[in-house]
Amino acid sequence: MIRICEISLPPEHTPEQLCSEAARLLRLSPGRIQRLRIIRRSVDARKKPNVRIVYTVDVQVQGSEDKILKNARCSRAAIAPVKSYHPPKARPAAALPPVIVGFGPAGMFAGLILALAGQKPIILERGEDAQTRHEKVERFFAAGELDESSNVQFGEGGAGTFSDGKLNTGVNNPRIQWILEQLAAAGAGEDILFDAKPHVGTDVLLTVVQNIRRRILALGGQVRFSTQVVDFTQEDGRLTGVVTQTGEHIPCHQAILAIGHSARDTFAMLLERGIPMEAKPFAMGVRIEQRQSAINAAQYGGENPVLPPADYKLAEHLEERTVYTFCMCPGGYVVAAASEQGGVVTNGMSNSRRDGENANAALLVSLNPSDFPGNDPLAGMRWQREIEQTAYRVGGGYCAPAQRVGDFLAKRASMSAGMVQPTYRPGVVWTELHQVLPEVITSALERAIPLLGRKLTGFSDPDGVLTAPETRSSSPVRILRDDTRQSALMGLYPTGEGAGYAGGIMSAAVDGILSAEALLEALESG
Repeated sequence: MIRICEISLPPEHTPEQLCSEAARLLRLSPGRIQRLRIIRRSVDARKKPNVRIVYTVDVQVQGSEDKILKNARCSRAAIAPVKSYHPPKARPAAALPPVIVGFGPAGMFAGLILALAGQKPIILERGEDAQTRHEKVERFFAAGELDESSNVQFGEGGAGTFSDGKLNTGVNNPRIQWILEQLAAAGAGEDILFDAKPHVGTDVLLTVVQNIRRRILALGGQVRFSTQVVDFTQEDGRLTGVVTQTGEHIPCHQAILAIGHSARDTFAMLLERGIPMEAKPFAMGVRIEQRQSAINAAQYGGENPVLPPADYKLAEHLEERTVYTFCMCPGGYVVAAASEQGGVVTNGMSNSRRDGENANAALLVSLNPSDFPGNDPLAGMRWQREIEQTAYRVGGGYCAPAQRVGDFLAKRASMSAGMVQPTYRPGVVWTELHQVLPEVITSALERAIPLLGRKLTGFSDPDGVLTAPETRSSSPVRILRDDTRQSALMGLYPTGEGAGYAGGIMSAAVDGILSAEALLEALESG
């Protein structure tokens, strides 16, 4: 195969035009190209409104590839590199199946790897299956009926199931393409294999996670829902089993701990059991909403129905901390993401078509352990909870405190929406967010929002909506592990976002695979 980079076409191009341009660059007739596979597709809006779609493609051609490349004299074409990840091969099952605690991206892909390796893992998830969980979440959005065990944070697929389903990551790892292939085979669609900013959407993810679960079951694994691990047993510093909320003891010598960033009761239990952990930097702030049409105009120089809803990624580095956007959801919704009674939490979500009226993003302030009101490993976690409970009191329940951007900067309470209608359900209470968020956050937001508005027209629109609080962007703790990826309790593998080693669907999935591989290596070595 020959790889050709930087093929630039107008948004309205056809597949035939892409093939013709690839042939032109190789100085061939289009008929000489037997097969074309898109490797990467991105939007180039640097010269708006002349927006372009840029491709990297692999082509199979008639004739000698070396001769064709020599004749083409094209600096953008070369023999396609061959890079692929192959999961560990099946081997005899261990006497005791390994346990995986949590069925988010880290636990799910750890489970898939172990199942492919013939280990028949037992996966324990405190929440419910995706369909039942979806029904519970919808009831919470509509009526504020929170199930603390099955919600936006807990259940099949983890917190990522109710998000935009972004699959881009800063992690560079050969396992990423394999993960994308598994997601595509489970129903996510082939475009995630080549889009520069792939996403799935909540509506599709609900099906994808169930299909991956069915594959694990077909390989001999178990997935048990509504099963929370509340304790571990050990002997001479080695894991001997896990204990569930019903008192059941499940013997095991290896357990991958993939609990997610909101398993606060588990963090507390681990600390009580002497598992080494530390407070880590994380970020908190608000959700900011603008009209999606305004973001499209700013990013593309106008509306173009052929182009996808525009996104953005912004950061402002202040002297002492950074304010940045995270988990931007084009055409999405701000959602209620609480997992504890008496607290309000916000997050963002998009469906696969991203066809909502608003854009939203987390607008976060970086925080260090020195900022936390306490110096123990769970100080950041308690600070999250305190802010969430304050928001609950201000909102009078699970309605979220909200304020227009202009009013926030003027430090006056908002009374109603302007041009941007908030999307958070079960609803918002207009207020003054300085009553909800600590000064270290509000002062940074006050300084950064106007500066970010200079980088992206419309970002600081006075009618934009700030909904608070966004507290669960990442884990406030890190569960320490050694070079073998094990805790001080041998056989326990802290993994993924909750353990403090990942930040998003893809990085968590990669970390889960790496922990599964380390576990298999330990089994091999005895």
